Formats: sequence, structure tokens, C-alpha cells
Amino acid sequence: MATAARLWLHLYPCLLGLFRGAFAFAPEAAEATRWLRTRRAAVGPGDGMNVLFIVVDDLRPVLGCYGDKLVKSPNIDQLASHSVVFSNAYAQQAVCAPSRVSFLTGRRPDSTRLYDFYSYWRVHAGNYSTMPQYFKENGYVTLSVGKVFHPGVSSNYSDDYPHSWSVPPFHPSTEKYENDKTCRGKDGKLYANLVCPVDVTEMPSGTLPDIQSTEEAIRLMNVMKTSKQKFFLAVGYHKPHIPLRYPQRQIRQSYYAAVSYLDTQVGQLLNALDDVGLSNSTIVVFTADHGWSLGEHGEWAKYSNFDVATRVPLMFYVPGMTTSPVSQGERMFPYLDPFSHILGFVPQGQSKKVVELVSLFSTVAELAGLQVPPVCPETSFHVVLCTEGSSIVRYFNASEEKVKEEKDGCDDTFRCFNEETVAFSQYPRPADTPQWNSDKPKLKDIRIMGYSMRTIDYRCTVWVRFNPNNFSADFEDVHAGELYMVETDPNQDYNIYNNTSHACFLKKILGFLKH
Repeated sequence: MATAARLWLHLYPCLLGLFRGAFAFAPEAAEATRWLRTRRAAVGPGDGMNVLFIVVDDLRPVLGCYGDKLVKSPNIDQLASHSVVFSNAYAQQAVCAPSRVSFLTGRRPDSTRLYDFYSYWRVHAGNYSTMPQYFKENGYVTLSVGKVFHPGVSSNYSDDYPHSWSVPPFHPSTEKYENDKTCRGKDGKLYANLVCPVDVTEMPSGTLPDIQSTEEAIRLMNVMKTSKQKFFLAVGYHKPHIPLRYPQRQIRQSYYAAVSYLDTQVGQLLNALDDVGLSNSTIVVFTADHGWSLGEHGEWAKYSNFDVATRVPLMFYVPGMTTSPVSQGERMFPYLDPFSHILGFVPQGQSKKVVELVSLFSTVAELAGLQVPPVCPETSFHVVLCTEGSSIVRYFNASEEKVKEEKDGCDDTFRCFNEETVAFSQYPRPADTPQWNSDKPKLKDIRIMGYSMRTIDYRCTVWVRFNPNNFSADFEDVHAGELYMVETDPNQDYNIYNNTSHACFLKKILGFLKH
């Protein structure tokens, strides 16, 4: 099929959907423990599995299981070897609060109306249920450790407690030292806000936030094992979210070191899952809120629609489904030292399907045996429980060859291309040209919205006028466009949106959408 014709067939149904709008701190440990132990197993969800939901801050897929040859991540790779791994998973917005609220509610940013950090969806959009809330309402004990929701206004200064969580969320006490002078310079003095290796014993309280989160998560798993309650435990790690203050040539090295530090924490957490005997009865989800640019497109940040900012690792470990149950006395997740372990792991299953984080809510619900929440209607601000992302469980066992055969044998062109998986992301800007608040504009300052669609073949983005007063996008007022062909331009460096060979069908699509 000719390139232009194939692109048109891709873009027509997918852009149609997009442009119509498809777009408190830790309690005392003893008190929380007492509360958990008073809960009786009788209120549990029957034979459903536990869920361990691990979300990482700013982690692009620089992991051994994603083909990276430099990073040392044996524990995460070991998890991947027992999991289904999605190699083309994308966040809905490449900034913390909007992304997390999106995948925890199963709604896109245009539905949560959160593009910055300064509104709470239950007040400013709709009283939407969240994924942990849904598990809680179905008899699970729901627990939050570390950064799961983004703290502050966007989660009502409470991480959405008590709606989402059975007990107040845990935040590491050492978070308050984040901006203290803890990095020792070459002159021997201490400085603040530097990326640097540290001696943990010299840190305030002799520890670090992610270490505290791992310890608390392990403690909670032991409590839940004793109480025999089904649980949904979300663990949010801060690293490799780091203040990048080193010279550029050292940023990448520092980022990779932070990934290996993260790997040690994940390794200890999963090793503890073995210790408490829950590896055969716990689903493990591992992902990130968005990626991070390490020099690509001249950027050392997130804040864009490019793959490096929106693409994330995503894997699901489901006992009895993605791997055989472990025998008594054996271990599924023995801890591995990132700096002494040299053997590689191969993912149990790998899917190239393009998927979205907004699908997590429905996917995890299905895996746990709960009723999958209904698909949201076109206007859903009044609907408490629905999702805008479809479950991706159907892709767990589908081979790429089978998918290709089905596509080749389809005689309904619109249906075939409409069913091809795509991912939608978006990013706001205050103006057409760069200015001081271009990366993180507040809602009142947003004037342009970049709506982006990623398929297996290309990424297409249109930048249109946006009205922050009524949250409307005007697709008749297109300020710019981007089109990248992934096969020939994997790094998305060459924008061919305005090329003569593609301009005709793109204009036809936009012209159609105006009506």
C-alpha cells in the first residue's frame, strides 16, 4: 500500500476519535498496624489475588529487559522474565500530577482537567472513582507507600485519602531533606540540589526516602500476610527523578546510576514477597509516570510529546498466567546485586502493541477478577465509575504473527485500522514560541494544546488553540504540526508534516473534522 494512502487510513479513524475529545503523611506505624489487624478476612474479595503496584518517577525504559546494554537492572529484568512486557506503552501527559491522576482514575487529562499541579479532579472535573478506590470498594485493603499520587493540591493534600486508601498514605520522613545540603563537593563542603553519590550513613537519619519506602512496604506485606487480607499495595519510588545540576556530559551517567539504585529497592521488595510466601498469590504491575529526555531534541527534561518523554516501561506479573507458580521452598525473586550479577534475563512474553497508561485501571481490575468498569460515554463528567482506557489483557497471549494474519485477512478497511492500537498524549504550552513558563504553564496561561497520536508506524501531533476558561480545543486553528515515521526516523528528529507528499491528506483530515 502506498505510504500516503496507508497513513491516511491510519489517521482518519484515529484522529477522528482524538479530535472529538478522546482527549497527608504517614500515620504512626503501630496505629496503622492495629487498624489493619482488626480487619477480618471475611470482607475480602473471595479468591482474588493481591496487587503490588509499583510506579516509578521519570523512568524511561532504560532497562536490560528493554534492550539497554549499559544499565544494570537485574532485579527488574528478573521480574520481566516472569511477566508480559509491553515495549510500546505511553503516558497521557509527560508530567507527574496529570499522568498519575490520569492512570489512577482511568480518565484522560481532558476529562480530569488537570494539565498542571493546581486542581483536584473531584472538585474541578468530576467525582471520579480511582483504581485503588475500586479495589477498596470490592473488599481489598488499599495501601499507599511513597509517591503514588502526586502530593499537594492535585490529590487534595491527602493522596486522595480516605477515598482511595484504607489508611493514611505513608511518606518517607527524609523527604523533607530533599533540598538540604547533603552533597559533598570537591572542596569538602556540603551543597544542596546536586546530583551526587552519597554515603547513606552520612545522610539525615542515616537513610534515604526510597529506602524508607521499601522498608515500609515490606512491613505492610508482613502485616497483611498475618491478617490474611487481600491487599492492593501501591509503592511509588522517587528515583530516578533527580535535580539535574551536573554538567550535561555527566547527567546520563547519573541517571543510569539512579536506575541501578532503584533496581536494588525493587529487588528487595520482590525478595520480601517471596519471604512472606505471597509470590503465588500477588499480581505485580511495574511502570512509570512518564519518561525523561537525556539530551534528545536538546532537552534534559520531560515536558513534551516525544517518545523519550511519553514512553514508559510496563510489565505485568500474573501467577499462573504469565508464569508457572513457584514450588514450595523455591524463590521466584531472589535478590540480585546489580553490580555483581552478569546474567541476562529474557521477558516471559513481549508485546509490541501500542498501549496507554490510561488502560491500567481496567486491566488490573480484569487481572484481579473484578468486574471491569464500563467504558465512559462521550461526556462523562457526571459518571462516577467508568474508564477511557480499554483493558489490554487480550494482548497478553496474542502473538504478533496472529495479529498480522488477522489484519491481512480483514475485509473491512475502516474496522481494521480502527482496531489497530494507538496511544494518545497531549501537552500544553502558553504560546507558540518558548518563554519562561513553556514547560509547566499553569492552567490560566495555557493557550496551545499539542494533541499527539502514536501508532506502531508513526507519531503525529497537531498544536491547536486552547481556551483554558472552558477547556476547549479549536481544531480549526492549527498552529503547527509534527509527523515522524518511526521506521526511518526512530528518534523523531525529522518532521515531515509540511512535506508536499503528506500535506494533502492531512489537510483533508482536518477539513473533515471541522465539520
